[in-house]
Amino acid sequence: MTRIERIGDATLYLGDCREILPTLGKVDAVVTDPPYGIDYGKRMKGKGDGNGGLDANRWKDYGSFTWDESRPSRETFDAIRSAAPKQIIWGGNYFTDYLPPTMQWLVWDKCQRDFSLADFEVAWSSQSAASRIFDYSRPEALRDGREHPTQKPVALMEWCLGFLPNARTILDPFMGSGTTGVACAKLDRAFIGIEREPTYFDIACRRIEEAYKQPRLFTEPPPKAEQLTMLDGAA
Repeated sequence: MTRIERIGDATLYLGDCREILPTLGKVDAVVTDPPYGIDYGKRMKGKGDGNGGLDANRWKDYGSFTWDESRPSRETFDAIRSAAPKQIIWGGNYFTDYLPPTMQWLVWDKCQRDFSLADFEVAWSSQSAASRIFDYSRPEALRDGREHPTQKPVALMEWCLGFLPNARTILDPFMGSGTTGVACAKLDRAFIGIEREPTYFDIACRRIEEAYKQPRLFTEPPPKAEQLTMLDGAA
């Protein structure tokens, strides 16, 4: 760990989550998007100076080309899952050998078929609840800007937080460009983020600081879990 930044209710760590997680206490929930181990950086080799450039989809990458060469270990996943009673983990289909069977899967439908990338992405959720789909097109997602090759839309992470109405402190051990932290700032949740790439860490700090300068969406706490259950069953 080389640096800690505190911005509003967000605490951001520059370093390796394997070293930082044991120093943290328990949190209410983990919402994260780990490296899938598909070597995404391979597509960018030769497109720039080797320290960041443009990939085939014209998305900027300011980090090294090695961040997605391999998946996190089972031990890392065990540490992540023990950090909180509830977890939402994007790319869950890449980690089914690490994660137990679950009732709830969350799906981001990108509203475009037969594109060069996946039509949708899925998240594993620890909760015993119905699976849900979020429709959000690629053009809508790009409105956030594209500062990380696998950056998720802020609206998607806000949607995820809606499944965790009583979780006041959210942990993202693979923070990237800080989208989960931006969503937490907008929804008045405390946030802890960890990122090992210094340039992405700086981007996350800037994006979260900018989010805190914007008006908040809620002036009062979100509905309790039992209220949501009643609404879900209403005609």
